[in-house]
Amino acid sequence: MTSLSAYIGLFLIAFGAATVLPFQSEPLLVGLLATGKFSATWLLVVASIGNVLGSVCNWVLGRFIDRFHDRAWFPVKASSLEKAGGWYRRYGRWSLLLSWMPIFGDALTVLAGVLREPWWSFLLLVTIAKTGRYLVLAAATLGTQSALGL
Repeated sequence: MTSLSAYIGLFLIAFGAATVLPFQSEPLLVGLLATGKFSATWLLVVASIGNVLGSVCNWVLGRFIDRFHDRAWFPVKASSLEKAGGWYRRYGRWSLLLSWMPIFGDALTVLAGVLREPWWSFLLLVTIAKTGRYLVLAAATLGTQSALGL
């Protein structure tokens, strides 16, 4: 695998993992870090950018899909959407710091779009959450390698 293809693959998987697609970027990031063949800094940058951009797509989807909430094919019941909206309004934009969580985080980023969370606050909080998760994974991976003498 060439370096470029590894970084592109990581970007695409990280992007997809932030959307409703059933991808997981963590195993790939940890695997690439464990090889020691790639820059840890660049892996973190690429994974973070891909994951944040995937969340931005969710926000945009939420922003524009709400106009169809009265259609029969709409995937969320009005009562469920109202309940989720109440939860988001209760905990506010700071709940976006949980956007790193599997499944729940994806729904949260869509909900932020539906509820018209301002783009800049959304971007800042999601970037902190997603990058923080990758930093913890990288530290654990590289720390484990160091402790094992690898």
